[in-house]
Amino acid sequence: MHAHSYSDKELFRLISEGDENAFRQLFHQYVPQLQPLARHITKTDAVAEDIIQETFLKLWISRDKLPDIENPRSWLLKIVFHQSFSYLRRQAVHDKALDKLGTATEQELFTPETNLAYTTMVKLIGEAVAQLPPQAKRIYVLSREKGLKIPEIAKELSLSPNTVKNSLVRSLQAIRNYLQQAGHLLPLLLLWLLGLS
Repeated sequence: MHAHSYSDKELFRLISEGDENAFRQLFHQYVPQLQPLARHITKTDAVAEDIIQETFLKLWISRDKLPDIENPRSWLLKIVFHQSFSYLRRQAVHDKALDKLGTATEQELFTPETNLAYTTMVKLIGEAVAQLPPQAKRIYVLSREKGLKIPEIAKELSLSPNTVKNSLVRSLQAIRNYLQQAGHLLPLLLLWLLGLS
């Protein structure tokens, strides 16, 4: 069986059984998606790398819980988001976030209401992606869900890198517009979480 034929859920199940090859595959698959998010929030390459390492360390330590995770990608994004926010809070360099969040602690921030907002946002983004033109949808999925870089997408779909880049920009704008029209006012950090800011 080719390594790429495993779904994220299958990889989580294999990792829960101690499969180091599955762990390595998941790591290489998700670092290109997770590292830009951590870097975007922390503004520091070295810190972003540390956060990714911590995220996968947490995953390995908690591997017995992995079979119960319904959406592995969402779960990994949330861990990176939490880790990044914790770093900013410790370093006290998140003035922009503090303006929005006041003096809320991490426990106060990640309330059931916040988690519901996140779930609602993910659902709305799924609806927005479903409305994209077929080619734009393929490009978006390859970029955001498969973690392919622009040149890789261009090669796979026989398109120019510029066409792929322009399509992604238009798709993200369409998703932002859809969220605004739905009246889903997202906190800044939740926008960061999905790379839409």
